[in-house]
Parts: sequence; structure tokens; C-alpha cells
Amino acid sequence: MSEFLLGLRLLFGSGRGSRIRFFLMAAGGSIGVCCLALVLTIPAILDAHDGRDAARQPLTSSNGPADGTLTLQRDDAYGSQPFTRVFIARGTAGTQEAPPGLRELPRPGEVFVSPKVRELLREAPGIKGRLPGHVAGVIGAAGLSQPDELYVYIGTTRAQLADEGRTLKGFGYSYAPSPAIDSSTLTDVRFALATLVLLPLGIFLSVCARLSAASRMRRLASLRLLGLSTRGTQRVNAAETVVAALLGAVLGLGEFWLLNQVMSRVGLPALRWFPGDGALSGSTVAVCLIGAPALAWFVGRKSAREATANPLAVRRTAVPRPPTKWVGLLLVVGLGLVCGYCATAFTAHPASSRGLNAVLIVVGVLATGIGLVLTLPLLSYALSSRIARSTQSLTLNLAMRRNEAEPGSTMRVVTGLVLLVYVASLAQGVLIQLEQATRPESPVQEYSVSLSAVTTEQQRKLVDVPGIHAHAVTMDSWWDLQAPGVTHATTAVVATCAQLERMVERSKGCVDGTMMRLVDPDSGTNPKPGESYPFRFDGGKVKELTLTLPTRQAAITAYDPSAIGSTELIVPPTALPAGARPQSAHFILTGSSDPDQVRRTLDGIAAIAPIAEVEPVGLNVQGLEQIAVVKTLLALGMIMGMIIGVAAFVVSVTDRAVERRAQVTAVTLIGARATTMRAVQCAQVVLPLGLGLLLALVTGKLAESSYLITGGGAIRWDLAGLPLLALAALGVVAAAAVSAMPLVGRRIDPELIRRD
Repeated sequence: MSEFLLGLRLLFGSGRGSRIRFFLMAAGGSIGVCCLALVLTIPAILDAHDGRDAARQPLTSSNGPADGTLTLQRDDAYGSQPFTRVFIARGTAGTQEAPPGLRELPRPGEVFVSPKVRELLREAPGIKGRLPGHVAGVIGAAGLSQPDELYVYIGTTRAQLADEGRTLKGFGYSYAPSPAIDSSTLTDVRFALATLVLLPLGIFLSVCARLSAASRMRRLASLRLLGLSTRGTQRVNAAETVVAALLGAVLGLGEFWLLNQVMSRVGLPALRWFPGDGALSGSTVAVCLIGAPALAWFVGRKSAREATANPLAVRRTAVPRPPTKWVGLLLVVGLGLVCGYCATAFTAHPASSRGLNAVLIVVGVLATGIGLVLTLPLLSYALSSRIARSTQSLTLNLAMRRNEAEPGSTMRVVTGLVLLVYVASLAQGVLIQLEQATRPESPVQEYSVSLSAVTTEQQRKLVDVPGIHAHAVTMDSWWDLQAPGVTHATTAVVATCAQLERMVERSKGCVDGTMMRLVDPDSGTNPKPGESYPFRFDGGKVKELTLTLPTRQAAITAYDPSAIGSTELIVPPTALPAGARPQSAHFILTGSSDPDQVRRTLDGIAAIAPIAEVEPVGLNVQGLEQIAVVKTLLALGMIMGMIIGVAAFVVSVTDRAVERRAQVTAVTLIGARATTMRAVQCAQVVLPLGLGLLLALVTGKLAESSYLITGGGAIRWDLAGLPLLALAALGVVAAAAVSAMPLVGRRIDPELIRRD
């Protein structure tokens, strides 16, 4: 205890520089702990979302009492968001349990809405057509999975639900039918966040724990020479590092609390939560308050080992030993696993992510990233030695000799940025894998709207929605089950040849103004000519029109899935009765299948026809929401990784510049110009950083490819993402060079040479 108190006295009594260094360590550690708490809290936020969704699910039965409470749930889409309506008809028998968020079951004519639906009613009054009744209240937070959810309880009568309603037994499932992120995708997200944030975070906390390492090592060596024991010297060192880390952990938890209060109210794109969902749990607090000081103690103990074992060498600034070559073993193991999985792509049976492979691929990616970090000092030492022996440039010689003398400082300076580029490759791979698993294989996306739900004016506006490049009308024939000789109904598309060509992959033989059979060789569609089908109409003089399949045909190849692919007849718009609208018909719109464009198109359709039910052909709107949530989480991870990487670089470069003031002053006093010293400082950072980024690009792409190959998708080699990463790496090098030059300083203080 006495050594620990001695360390605190030395910390606060050895000048303003030591106190500033202590608070910098605490501030840097607080940023890292805040990011760590955010990563640890994300699963809790998702679990809270799914837990409330599961708790409100109605338990129903088809064999309930005759006068029991009935319920019916409708899941529609409003733009790109699910819109859930739960109809409840109260009965005299059975359960009277209210769903979470309500005090009692709604009565006939009462409508309870979520806060987002209440806002929507003010912004788009047309949505009122979906809500028969008057708004009697707002659903509480316990009944909503997230604040922006579109959810409604509608009270009605038993007679209205007699045909489709089921008897209500209660509320609450053991699982969420529509989780925020499904389990398989959540595994990928956790893996990505671990590499995006936790790897750079560990390096950053280590950097903060080793601020002003050279000065502290000389002070510890002095204490050791004065007779303090090895353990006592370690305790003195722990007084500063552990207390700074503990203070940083407390500050970081406070920063996270403020951040949660702000972010939960403002929200992120596609991701909202209640403040209580992001509350700090006991396990998160324990990990932060114990993990950060433990890491600081471990790093401080390791860095102080030389000062306690050989204090004379530290005090006399002896030439350090070169890094051991064994540090590269982890990188070799990781690259061996990664390259092995990449090699299976050239075989008949590529490796999959099942069984042991699921563990080994994670081990390979993490071992490669950690091995890259540990190998950087060795590579920097080898590169610096080679350049220093061969160059004739004074600037390069000074820069490389300094890097050769202190190869460990290279890791502290460039590691954060190198890891940022490495994990960016992995983030690209996760996004590619998710899009392959969830996006439609077709390059186009069709939207089907019931023609009776939109007016002629709305049809004209829907055609002009941004992203819509084709449209047509499909109509179903009327089929009398009692009529002899008719075995099935048919579907016709009302369009011109130009419209048809824009809505299918290929079209051949279409003639404008002519009714023709549609034949799709790929799907086997080949209707027989001569069959007649009646179509019914509203609004005109002609109420029914019988169309006969002609002999002339047009060959098409429809996209999969497609509403046009099931049509057997193309009818020119001029062939329909004037002023008539088909009774059983749909307005088909076609646009790009890009998920972001699909979301914008659905929102555009909802703004024009808010009451109409829109069916995205072959697309699950909840799956679209999951993609948006995953992209938000990965973007959040990238932002945190960038903050950590940049913070580690700024802290390390500034600290190294302060530590080397005596050497810079000595070299300046013997005649080196300021421009030369700035070039030296720049070269000391740029060369090892450039080497590290080049290795990060290569190893990151290999790790990404191994992940994609074992994922089983169609894309295995992400060459399209390489230019973006290369440009990002060049930008990082340029920014590092510019930021390193001013750190030499303009004032020269000869007293620095004498200071201890």
C-alpha cells in the first residue's frame, strides 16, 4: 500500500506535465470505455425489442367458448414500414386480459394507436381509412417494440370478426415472430462489431496506458536504483496507470449514459429504442470497471518490466534489443487458415461455414488481425534498418534510425489506423453476404396495387414516383365454377409493346395494337389459342367483355419473381371499353431492386396512396427492415472504429512528439533545419504507416474472401470494394503526413537537453 501511495504522490507532485498526462490517459480511456459500453449494450437493445414484441403476441384458439373474445391481426405495409392492425371484439366469456401497453381491451369503435401512428394521422389524414373508429388513447411503451413502430389496436364487434376471427386466450409468446435481426444474421453482426470495435479498442486502451512511457520508465528505473524492490516499483507504476484507467472507466460510463439519453430520443436510421433499453447493466458496468484497469495494469506491468529488470540500461538509454521474430507466428497461423479457406474456392467443393469451420474462420480472421498488430514493430525495425543502411538522404537516415531504435513506438502510432483499414474489408464482406442472402436475385422490383384502391389521378402520380421506370395493368378473368367447359381463369396484361418490353427481361414478336398470346419458354407458359375468357368491368357501358386467345404470339422472358410472368395475354389499351375499369385488376409498377431504392419507392407510393395495400412482389418488408438495421449497426461500428483509430493516432503522435523534444532540440542545435526535422517527423510516421496499410489491404481482402467463400454466396472475391479501400488508405497516409509535421514545434529550449 505504501508503494501505491508513493506512486500517487509522485504523480501529483512531479509537475504539471505529469498531471496533464494523467488526465489525458483518463480522457482517452473514457472514450474507449464509452465505445465498449455501446458495443456491449447493443445486444441488450435488440433483446428488449424482441422481448416486447413477443409479450404482446395474441394467443388464440379455434375451439374457444361461443361468446369469447375474438381477435384478428393484419400485417400491411405503409411505405417501407410494417403497419400492424390488431382487431379485437370483446366477449362475455374467456379472457379479458389487456395487451401490454393498454389498461383494458378496446371497446367497439375505440382505436388505440402508437405515438408514430398518431403523428401520421396529423400528417396524412388519408390513413384514417385503415382505422375504423375514433382514437381513444395511445399505446404505452410496454406494448411497442420500438418508439417509431406503426401499431394499432382496433375495437370492433363480434359479428364483424365472426368469419375470420379466432378466440383470444391471452398474450405472450416465448419468442419474437419478427425479431429485429434473425439469429443467423445477428451472429454475423456480432462478429463484425467485434472486429470493427473491440480489436481497435484494445489497442487504443493500451496506447492510453503507455502515454509518456519513456519518461515513466526512467523514473521507475531511478526508484529501482534507489533500492525499491521489483514488486514495489511495479506497484508505483500501477498507481498511475490503474487509477487513470479507473477514472477513465467511470467517466466513460457517464459519457455513455448521456449518449444513450440523446441517441434514444434522436434515433439512428432504421434503429430506435427506448432510454431504458440502453440502460447500463450490471455485467456491462463490471466489464468496464474491471476490464479497463486490468488491461492498464497488464500493459503497465509489461512495459515496466525492463525498467525493473535492468534499470541502468534505461537510465543510460542503452540501445534496445531488436524485436523477436516469434511475434510473427500468430500472423503466420492466421494467414494460413485464411489462405487455406481461400484456396478451397478453386476446388469443386468450397469450404462451408458448418461445424468446425465456423470456429476456425473466426479464429483465422482474429489471429490475422492481432498478428498484424504484433508484427508491425518487427516489420518496422527490418524496413528501417534496411533503408538506413542503403540511403544517402540525411532525412531518411535520421527518421529510420529513430524508428530502428524504438520499433515499439510504431505500433502505438499506426496500429489504430492499420486496424481500421483491415476491419473495413471485413465490414464490406458482411454487407455483401447479407445482401446476397436477402436481396432479390432479379435486378428489378415490382409493386402490385389493387386497381380498385387507387383513382385515375393517383395512377398518373404513381407513374411519376422517383425510381419507377415501367408500369402496366394486369386483369383477371371471371370464372364461373358452375359453367361447363371452363377449367381455369387467366390473367391478361393491358400494355403497349414498349411497356411490356420495359417490364420483362426479353421480349420478341410483339406488335402494337394487336392482341397476342404471351409465351415464356423458361417457365413453360404456352396457353392454347381459341380459349375464351370473360372479363368484367365497372364504370362504362360495357360490363363484360369476352376475349379469345389468338393464334399470334409474342415470346417473353420474365424476371423471377414477377407478376407479368403469370400473364397469358397482352391486350392493347385501345381494345378495352371506353371509360371502363376492370373489376379484378392490379396496377403493376417496376423499379430497381436495390434495397435503398425499394425503401424510397415504397415511401413514395405511400405518400400518394396511403390507404392502398402495396404488395412488393417477392419481397418481405420485414427483411428490408432487417437489412436497414444491420447497415445502421455496421455504420455505427465503422464510426466507432474510426473514432478510436484516429484518437489512438493523435494521442500517440502527440505523446511521441513530446517525448522526443530533447532529441529534436539536440539535433536542431547542431545545425538541422526546421524543414528537415519536419520531413524526418513525417517520414517516421508515413513509412511504417504505409507498410502497415499495404499489409492491412492484402490481409483484409484475404480475410474478407475467406468469409465470403465459407458463406456460400455467389460473390467470393470483392474486387469492386478494393479501389474504395485503396483511396481510403491513401487518404489516411496523406492526413497522417500533414498532421505529423506541425508536431516538431517552433520554439527551441536548450534546457530540455539537461532535464531528466
